[in-house]
Amino acid sequence: MRLCLLGVLLTMWSGLGLTAVHAQAPGGPPSVGVVRVQKQPITETSEFVGRIQATDRVNLLARVTAFLEERHFTEGAEVKKGDLLYVLEQPPFQADLEAKKAAVQQMQAQLQNATIGLNRAASLLHTPAGQQSTVDDTRATMLSDAAQVLAAQAQQKQSEINLGYTEIHAPISGKIGRTTVTVGNVVSPSSGTLASIVSQDPMYVVFPVAVRVMVDLRHRTADKGGFRAVLIRVRLPDGTLYDQKGALDFEDNTVAPTTDTVILRGSIANPPLGHDASGGFTERELVDGEFVTVLLEGAEPVELLSVPRAAVLSDQQGDYVYTVGADNKVQQTRVQLGQSTPVMAAVLSGLTEGQMVVLDGIQRVRPGLVVTPGPASPPLADTKP
Repeated sequence: MRLCLLGVLLTMWSGLGLTAVHAQAPGGPPSVGVVRVQKQPITETSEFVGRIQATDRVNLLARVTAFLEERHFTEGAEVKKGDLLYVLEQPPFQADLEAKKAAVQQMQAQLQNATIGLNRAASLLHTPAGQQSTVDDTRATMLSDAAQVLAAQAQQKQSEINLGYTEIHAPISGKIGRTTVTVGNVVSPSSGTLASIVSQDPMYVVFPVAVRVMVDLRHRTADKGGFRAVLIRVRLPDGTLYDQKGALDFEDNTVAPTTDTVILRGSIANPPLGHDASGGFTERELVDGEFVTVLLEGAEPVELLSVPRAAVLSDQQGDYVYTVGADNKVQQTRVQLGQSTPVMAAVLSGLTEGQMVVLDGIQRVRPGLVVTPGPASPPLADTKP
């Protein structure tokens, strides 16, 4: 029994010893997937925080004092230029206009009579009954009556203008907001804004750019038509990319002293998404005052050294990649990145064309480790940001 027990223990010890030796036996170099650094066409893109602004904005005001009698629009709907929006109380202004018309006719009658008197006095001037003083007096009367006719006509014109102010029409096409005064209230020029209209298509996108970035952008586009060659794209607040493209159309003439930035502005289309026939509402993607991310894209792609973005790591000192040399040893290589896409990263310095960069198995490598390189799995299809 003792011999049997000893044999069993020896067998177990030898099995454990073999297992330990096998576990401690060094394996081969780890396999990693690498990609070659090469030039690829990349559309240069810069991102900024911007705001959507309407190209036209109008605050509707009352030009005369009167009761608000009618409202002819739906709040939040789109209106067209010339549409009737408000009607103020008109009878007092119509009566005033009729009185001014009567005054004009009265002054014209007096002028006609003065003209007849002047002609009669002038015809008698060369007769014993005629006097120069009479002619002078009648001429003065006629001129005075003519001036009174002009004054009466001016007052009539003012009354016509005031009557026209009782109807408030849309001066531009766009989306109208809520009304601040309801029907039945008295409105006047001191009542403030009755409602606001903002144009809808196209829209402005306004964003500040650091002077250093603007100078670099100017240099990059100098041989491509300048800022006009830069395309504007917008990323909406939910992260989706707006499907319309715009163009820069304005550069401010002053640098903000506190932020060292310059305001740039672009114009971008804002077509309707749909229309609610029952309420007259038209849905559009861009809204006045909305915060968005502005992407400035070069009009044409440029050839740049690039690596998959997944191969780029970062620490407190900056960006780096793991490269594999001719001896299959891993090295940490610092890089400076340029304009990139979500899949590919442009490399401005640190790498040369043809170098091998670790992409697959990057978590298993460290500087100085010998690896077995092989082709990495292809990156996902590149898309625009």
